[in-house]
Amino acid sequence: MEQGDEDVVLDDASSESGAQSWISWFCSSAGNEVYCQVPEDYIEDSFNLIGLSSETLYKESLEMILDVEPRDEDEYNTKVPDVSLLVPFAAQLYGRIHQRYITTQLGLHQVYEKYRQNDYEVCPRYLCYGTQMIPCGQHDLLPHTPLRMYCPSCQDLYASSRYSAIDGSHFGTTFPHLFMLTFGDYIRPALKPLAPREPNVQRVYVPRLFGFRIHPRSHAGSRAFWLRS
Repeated sequence: MEQGDEDVVLDDASSESGAQSWISWFCSSAGNEVYCQVPEDYIEDSFNLIGLSSETLYKESLEMILDVEPRDEDEYNTKVPDVSLLVPFAAQLYGRIHQRYITTQLGLHQVYEKYRQNDYEVCPRYLCYGTQMIPCGQHDLLPHTPLRMYCPSCQDLYASSRYSAIDGSHFGTTFPHLFMLTFGDYIRPALKPLAPREPNVQRVYVPRLFGFRIHPRSHAGSRAFWLRS
């Protein structure tokens, strides 16, 4: 999302204060639909924020996320002369909180509902037959790599141009494993059986060149062995 567009959306959201919360605005913005809306009571619990106070402009960002008016406006205006400059810091803090929330029982079910509603992208590989992917991070701390999408069928990771601006740490490395352990029995990839005699055997895509398997260390090979069971 361009900076100019972000400012316009921010102005619209602020003009409709009371009708839409910052969290709702942020998660509904273009390119941010992959996020879940973290309940305010979860954020207000200081136990869930342990270790995050070192974030830049932590107090001001938290107040923006919770739609709380600053207590000391003079001090606030000194630190944040332009409210639009605070949005990236608030988004970064929200991403750190989001990583923790989606590993809770409530957060996992919220992601599963988004999965059931087909809110995520489908795997581009032909043999996965349109299997829906789930968001995944390769690191837990930022900034490292952008958000990746994990396919439960071929068990590989894919870059997403739609979510390229989102840091993968906002979902982290624990979430995809925990999600598959919790809802793996309910997620049925649309795969065809290998043969009529083996109806329960699912086809996992194996990349090949001229009939030969591609070595896993090759750039063209699978990059998600750390996610495989």
